[in-house]
Amino acid sequence: MATVDLQLHDIQKGFGTFKALDGVSLDVAAGELVCLLGPSGCGKTTLLRCIAGLERQDQGRILFSGRDVSLLPPQARDYGILFQSYALFPNLTVSQNIAYGLTALGREASRKRVAEMLDLVGLTGSEHKYPAQLSGGQQQRVALARALAPSPSLLLLDEPMSALDAQVREHLCGELRSLQRQLGITTLMVTHNQDEAMLMADRIAVMNQGRVEQYSTPQAIYDAPATPFVAEFVGQGNWLPYQRDGAHARVGGLSLRLTTPGQSEQGRLFCRPEAVLVNPVSEQDNLFSARMRDITFLGNRCRLSFELDDLPGHALLAEMAPEAMPPLHGKQIRVALPPHSLQVFA
Repeated sequence: MATVDLQLHDIQKGFGTFKALDGVSLDVAAGELVCLLGPSGCGKTTLLRCIAGLERQDQGRILFSGRDVSLLPPQARDYGILFQSYALFPNLTVSQNIAYGLTALGREASRKRVAEMLDLVGLTGSEHKYPAQLSGGQQQRVALARALAPSPSLLLLDEPMSALDAQVREHLCGELRSLQRQLGITTLMVTHNQDEAMLMADRIAVMNQGRVEQYSTPQAIYDAPATPFVAEFVGQGNWLPYQRDGAHARVGGLSLRLTTPGQSEQGRLFCRPEAVLVNPVSEQDNLFSARMRDITFLGNRCRLSFELDDLPGHALLAEMAPEAMPPLHGKQIRVALPPHSLQVFA
């Protein structure tokens, strides 16, 4: 199965006065899995449809391995696609659904390819069943097998897990990622679910209002969000309004030491909940008295809600593993906001 590298240059698309895509440029390496992540209406599905040729961009170029496919019809672009609804034919068996795109092959070659696909997605023995006789996860595997059967060089996935419950979704995310690596097929996946993107992607393009706000690895996007939108959309976070004071930030009656002072006179400080230290055993920078508001048990972690004594009315969060929870005596605690964990946004 040949793979392609995908290049998008200044893709723009409007619907009337609404600008769905506003100058999107991306590169996807051959064999890479990239997720387009963002809220509803951010343009991610429109971008996928432009790549597939199901929508025509108003401006910009789309290249597969250096070949300009911007104006080619869908059938000339050499991709497989898996839709949110799976779009299986209810009156066709599993085998017939998978064989649907193999009309150019002879009957024996088609039968052999279907058997290979059934084995690949773990559905050998289900070839004579109809979609209504399958679970949601099995239907998704059939749709994936159908998309892969013609050996496309590019795989496009449009919210492929959205119809599944959480446990099945996580399992199939792992299976799909493993299969994608095994085949080495270049893959572009649309999702609004940050857990899916974090679990599966080599790189993530976080989209907002028709633009890419950050394009990087999952770890970089989580640890060093490039914009306030990315910081808020991916994971939980604490925000503190500040006034700059040299290497410190003044937040209400507090003075916080920073390792990366902001250039603007005011802005917001951002900190992940897991970076907050609760009742640390040793002295720390940015250590303050606080009052506990609530503790929520979330299985593999506990979430603490608190407010700083010198910043009343401003709820903050801390998260830690249950076994790491320090002894808490009453509502009064001490919390530290380590300088290296504070990111400055103007």
